[in-house]
Amino acid sequence: MKWFDNLNNQNDSKMPLTVKNYILIAVGAVIIILGFVLMSGGQPSTPDTFDYSIFSFRRITLAPIVVVAGFAFEIYAILKRF
Repeated sequence: MKWFDNLNNQNDSKMPLTVKNYILIAVGAVIIILGFVLMSGGQPSTPDTFDYSIFSFRRITLAPIVVVAGFAFEIYAILKRF
């Protein structure tokens, strides 16, 4: 399988990214999606009441940290040469 040999060739000057880069990019995308899922929710049961759960640690602190970490991981995955 000639195409499979090209995937494992680390010194291929035609391909700027390797298979490992693409795998790391996918992992970074999953981390970013996880951060946005952590931000979701907090809709009140009725429009007349205010739900204070939108100010929870998970939505205000943890989720933005996870999203920023995901973007930092994406930058590393793109720039790292394997």
